[in-house]
Amino acid sequence: MAVHTSSAAEAAAPTTRERILSEALNLFAQSGYGGASMRELARRVGIRESSLYNHFSGKAAILEAIVAEHGPASSASRLKEPRYRQLARQPAAFCRQFALDLVEQWSDPREHQFQKVITAERNRVPGIRAKFADHFYAREQSMMTDYFRGFALAGLVTTPDPRETARLFAAGLIYIRLEHYVMGAAPSPRPKVIEAIDRYLAFFLSLIAAGNGEDNKKRKPKGETRGKAAPD
Repeated sequence: MAVHTSSAAEAAAPTTRERILSEALNLFAQSGYGGASMRELARRVGIRESSLYNHFSGKAAILEAIVAEHGPASSASRLKEPRYRQLARQPAAFCRQFALDLVEQWSDPREHQFQKVITAERNRVPGIRAKFADHFYAREQSMMTDYFRGFALAGLVTTPDPRETARLFAAGLIYIRLEHYVMGAAPSPRPKVIEAIDRYLAFFLSLIAAGNGEDNKKRKPKGETRGKAAPD
């Protein structure tokens, strides 16, 4: 039994690469990218400085890996999961699941550190701003657009432009994040955030008439086109 317990613990233990990224995020948030040294990072991880280069070519590569695992990158990765694919014909459930996953992400201290790092460093490190803003935001936005296009073509929502509908959905969530996690002296209590999410979702879903097909047909204003999504 002890052998099995030991094996399970070893399997759950973070890899050296994961430890490097975790400690690097802490170090970059505390000292800034420019003030962080590979020597200090190696000390925190508990390995030799030369061993860092077995995993990453340098400090910039470490920051790129951090960018690739947080923020929009993590949202885009979630959208490919089976649990989201199963909601491809359930716009209300899809929107709520996405919003609740964002609340979990916003509540993660690592995400707070990441936002601090990316805000400070995106204009100082060559390529990071383009990689973050263009690649990851574009990837997340494209996948969200695909979901809303599918909802529209199935007659589950009303929208002349799935891309702008996806952007509108994201914009409201971003505002909630600013209000409850960024601008205040301390993050809002979770129940208050969920209340804001529920209120916004009810409003947004009413705008796009999200529901089942029969309900939507009854509520469709005269002259409105359903199921014909405008091209991007």
